[in-house]
Amino acid sequence: MGNGAPRPLLIVEDDLALQKQIKWSLDRFDVVTAGDRESALVQFRRHQPAVVTMDLGLPPDPDATSEGFKLLGQLLDLDPNIKVIVLTGQNDQSNALRAVAMGAYDFFAKPFEPELLGLTIDRAYRMFELQAENRRLQSQQPSDALGGLITRDPEMLRVCRMVERVAPSDATVMLLGESGTGKEVLAQGLHQASRRSGRFVAINCAAIPENLLESELFGYERGAFTGANKTTPGKIETANGGTLMLDEIGDLPLALQSKLLRFLQERKVERIGGRQEIAVDVRVVCATHQDLKAQISEGRFREDLYYRLAEIVVEIPALRDRTGDAVLLAHAFLRRFAQDQKRGSLAFSEDALRAIETHPWSGNVRQLLSAVRRAVIMADGSRVGCEDLGLPRPPVLDEQAMNTAGSGSSDLDLRNAREAAERSTVIAAIARTDGNLARAAELLGVSRPTLYDLLRRLGIQ
Repeated sequence: MGNGAPRPLLIVEDDLALQKQIKWSLDRFDVVTAGDRESALVQFRRHQPAVVTMDLGLPPDPDATSEGFKLLGQLLDLDPNIKVIVLTGQNDQSNALRAVAMGAYDFFAKPFEPELLGLTIDRAYRMFELQAENRRLQSQQPSDALGGLITRDPEMLRVCRMVERVAPSDATVMLLGESGTGKEVLAQGLHQASRRSGRFVAINCAAIPENLLESELFGYERGAFTGANKTTPGKIETANGGTLMLDEIGDLPLALQSKLLRFLQERKVERIGGRQEIAVDVRVVCATHQDLKAQISEGRFREDLYYRLAEIVVEIPALRDRTGDAVLLAHAFLRRFAQDQKRGSLAFSEDALRAIETHPWSGNVRQLLSAVRRAVIMADGSRVGCEDLGLPRPPVLDEQAMNTAGSGSSDLDLRNAREAAERSTVIAAIARTDGNLARAAELLGVSRPTLYDLLRRLGIQ
């Protein structure tokens, strides 16, 4: 619940006498009740229970189980972490097994011992709380490999957790995102979090002329062409035992696409001018800001290569879509460049912070980094203003963006919308004050203990 109180118990039972009996025997719980599927869904959305006990036989056909199984599926779709205890009839093992297979926590055959049901509900609550705490701790503790990535945005944190999960595998990963969003940073984090002991090798397919790109990738033997004075391994061989990043893969020429596809299938390379195939064990990560599916339809990118490269696809959000990250990163860059330039203690003006928050950052993190580096050089005093950053001065304090977070929610769940708005506003306040919680609380108009409660409830580190 929003105030940190224990989440209630929902009892779904159409037999009113049995419903009252169950409620009376479980009076130590905060109980809400429902008699059919529709009212159960309403109560579930309103109270967000941690545990549900439900009869499979519900109106309009209480002698069948179709409504009960439909409700079970809908509840688990709404919250896969809830614990549903299904009540079945005697000798009804097939339905009990089906319910457990769908995700039910446990089942009881009627008639049942109220004390035993109460003990099972106690365990279900305890399991729910332990799993929730485990998820919270995992979300707040990025791996060492991604420890240098600065973000508090929920979507970007989800991307980080996805990278951590896929890192130990050998799956080929495709990183999609606008230019400057941090694709190479994530690729390096992926390599560091993997079990691979070899090097991380990156090559930009758009930065090397087409006639040189093949030799850069696959290497060449001495005498293979004019100027080939010695045998030179390519980037693929150099990354043996490690990770190869193919940046701007959308710019890879068609002729090389077929050769790369063959390497991905065979895991062997043949140098230019060579006669021997060389086995290479390498993890491939590719990145692009282009729409590869559009290129496929235009005949500029091989579809079979795309599916070889896109075993795992990670979409990186643009900086303008990351709540609070622009200001958070700006503070970090300012400290770094001020130290490099021996500028002492520099700080952003309030106008500069609001300008950073509202700017669209079409060049993403790379553009922000350049703007802050410029500001450190250009700033006259100890305050960095909009002019130093090369940004227009914001006309008025734009609070609307902070107050409308979550308004695009399609399910119109008021509690979720309110929590999303709270999360967005708190993250923005912490980012603007550079992590100073006392100043953030003042900016939010709450006491520090209230802010600490908000951080704990919203799972913000």
